[in-house]
Amino acid sequence: MGKYILSIDQGTTSSRAFVYNEKFEVIGKGQQTFPQHYPKAGWVEHDLEEIWASVEGSIRQSIADVSDSKFSANKIVAIGITNQRETFGLWNRKTGKAVGPAIVWQCRRSAKICERLRKSKAAQKVAKDAGLVLDPYFSGSKLTWLFENNAKIKAQAKSGNLAFGNIDTFLIWRLSGGAAHVTDTTNASRTLLMDLKKLKWNQAALKVFKVPAAILPEIKDSDARFAETKGLKFLPNGIPVHGVLGDQHAALLGQGCLKDGETKVTYGTGAFLVMNTGKVLKKSKRALSTVAWTLKGKTSYALEGSVFVAGAAVQWLRDDLKMIQNSSEIEGLAAEVHDSDGVFFVPALAGLGSPYWAPEAKGMIGGITRGSTRAHIARACLDGIASSVAEVVEVLREDSKLKLRSLSVDGGACANNILMQTQSNLLQARVKRPVDVETTVRGAAYAAAIGVGMIKLKDIAAAHKVEREFTPEWSGKKSKEFMAVWKRRIKGLLAGAY
Repeated sequence: MGKYILSIDQGTTSSRAFVYNEKFEVIGKGQQTFPQHYPKAGWVEHDLEEIWASVEGSIRQSIADVSDSKFSANKIVAIGITNQRETFGLWNRKTGKAVGPAIVWQCRRSAKICERLRKSKAAQKVAKDAGLVLDPYFSGSKLTWLFENNAKIKAQAKSGNLAFGNIDTFLIWRLSGGAAHVTDTTNASRTLLMDLKKLKWNQAALKVFKVPAAILPEIKDSDARFAETKGLKFLPNGIPVHGVLGDQHAALLGQGCLKDGETKVTYGTGAFLVMNTGKVLKKSKRALSTVAWTLKGKTSYALEGSVFVAGAAVQWLRDDLKMIQNSSEIEGLAAEVHDSDGVFFVPALAGLGSPYWAPEAKGMIGGITRGSTRAHIARACLDGIASSVAEVVEVLREDSKLKLRSLSVDGGACANNILMQTQSNLLQARVKRPVDVETTVRGAAYAAAIGVGMIKLKDIAAAHKVEREFTPEWSGKKSKEFMAVWKRRIKGLLAGAY
C-alpha cells in the first residue's frame, strides 16, 4: 500500500493543499484565494470562515487533482500544516464560531499600545524572553487592543468561553471537530507570550498584555500528534495532524537548511529571512530570536529578519501605479535598462522591519530626473527589495557570528532572475534557487512525515535539489559602495530629511 501526505499551506492571500507520495513528489494540488479586509487605514483583517472555506476548497481540489490510480483519501497517513504565523483569531469554544475578524500580521492597530509598553521595564523583559520586539507585528499587543476596545470579548475571554490561536490552531480545531486546542513551538514563539527558553507560556507576559491563560492553546512539538480528523465531509475520520510549522520555519526545513549558519529567504508579500543557529539560542537587538522547529524532542533555534514589503512593492506598481499588468512583467521592464540611473525605491510601504523596527516609516521613490522612465523605477524597485534583504543578512551574519556561505531562496519573486542576480551581487555570496520553490508546503509535509516515521530529519538535505545558482558579478568594493548609499538614504528617511 502506498502512503501519502496531505500538506496544507494557509497563507496571507490564499490557501493551498498538496498531496505528496512516498517519494515526496507532488501528485495533486489545489489553491483558493480569499478576501482581504481593510476597515481602516493601517488595519488588515481576515474572516475565519472565509479562510476555512478556502482550506476546505483547496483540499477538495488537491484530492480531485490526483491522477495516481493507487491513491485514495484513506491512504493519507498524516496531515501537515504551515500557516501565516502572527495572524490570529478568537472563537467560541462551544459553537466554534469566530467572535470577530482574524487580525492579520500586517495590521498596525496596536502601534500606540506598543509605544506605551516600550516605556515599561516589565514589557521590555517579556519581549526579551520571547526573543522578539514590542511591535504590532506580533499578536500580543493586538490582543491587548481587543480587550481594551471590546468589553464583550474581554468578558468572554475572562470567563474561559473563548479560544485563541494562530491560524494553525484554528485549522486543527476545525479538522478535529473542536476536539483539539493546540499549537506548536514555532507558532507560539510568534505571539510575544511564550518564553523562548522554556517553550512555555510566560506568566509575566500574560500579565503585561492582560491575556487570560484560559484562552491559550497547549504547546506541542512540531512533529507531535496534534489531533485526528473528525466529522469532515471531505476527509475520512482518523487521519492524524502530525506536523505543524509556521510558514518561515517550514520553508527553512523545506530548503534543507539543517546546519548552523544555513539561511533561507522567502520572497513573498514581504521577505523573510531565517538563519539556523542550531541548539544555541542567539540573541540580537536588531533581529528576532525564534524557534526553528522542535522535532523528535529536540529544539533548534534561529535568527530571523523581516522585510515587510517585497513582492507587495511589485503588486503596488501593478495595481496602483498601473505600470505593469502582471507581476512577472517587472523583470522584462527592468531589463530594458542596465541600472536604475540613480533612481531609488525604498519599499517601506508598511513601515520598516529589521533592523530598524520603524512602523511609522513611509516608502519613498527618489533620484528622478527628466530622463527617468518606467524601466528605471522597475529596476529601482528590484534594487530596493534586494538591498533590504542584504541589510538583514548583514545583521544575521554579525549577530550570529556565523558565516553565510550561500543563501537558499524561495517564494514567488525568486523566479525573477534580475532580482536574484542583484541579491548575489550585494551579498557577495551564492544564491541557490531550488527545483521545487514550494518549500513552505514541502517543509510541513516533511514535519508530518517525520512524525509518522516516513523520513528522518538527516535525509531532508539530500532530497533538496537546486535549479539554478547565482554567483556575484560585482566586486566586493562595488557592493559595499552600493549598500553604503542605501544606508544613508534610509538614515535620511528616518530623520525626516526626505
